[in-house]
Amino acid sequence: MDKEFEDKHEMFIQSHLARRSGERKGRLKRGHGHGEKLFLKNVWWPLYRNFDHLHPEYEITDWRGRPYFGDFAFLPGQLKLMIEIKGYGPHVRDMDRKKYCNELNRELYLQTLGYRIASFAYDDVDNRPDLCMNMLDFLLRRYLVSDQPIQRWQVAESEVIRLALGSPGPIRPKQVAHHLQISNRTAGKYLQSLCSKGILRPVSNRGSARIHFYELVPGKGDLIG
Repeated sequence: MDKEFEDKHEMFIQSHLARRSGERKGRLKRGHGHGEKLFLKNVWWPLYRNFDHLHPEYEITDWRGRPYFGDFAFLPGQLKLMIEIKGYGPHVRDMDRKKYCNELNRELYLQTLGYRIASFAYDDVDNRPDLCMNMLDFLLRRYLVSDQPIQRWQVAESEVIRLALGSPGPIRPKQVAHHLQISNRTAGKYLQSLCSKGILRPVSNRGSARIHFYELVPGKGDLIG
């Protein structure tokens, strides 16, 4: 047993209990159960080693004006992420059509309030935590600021990847130069660097050996940041 996790988890829950009263406090006592703790132990704690900005059994009002408690809300600054741990039984096998509609409406409504939704299957949290960790890391690295100093070229290359993601087709050095307000030569250096890392690949016009365009290698968009 990870004693550090157990100690920090107990402090985490007790600190939130101390700040709550009434039904919000009762819900935390009743709702934070095995699945939620397993997610923290198997997925969140190995990634971040803290529970900063994480709120268990987080209450919001749904589209019907009724209180709803999400398993966790992660609220570091402007980012609003709702995390749900869903067991097969209550969320699939035992759900009728009305409950199914309500769940989808609730998730859509949360998005209108500016929340991102991350749902994890209990079975994956239990049996494939590495998959959950990778998915969560890919999602949050787009928003979280690293504690390590960042170089200007890292910011520029991330912006080039974003430009490629948002483009309907391959991008040209001239587009990169305009987007970053740099020279065509410097834009070419960033593009070649990303090609050497396997993130972009060059595209030439048919019948020409000269490189005119660059496109994102499929699956590499998650390397932003």
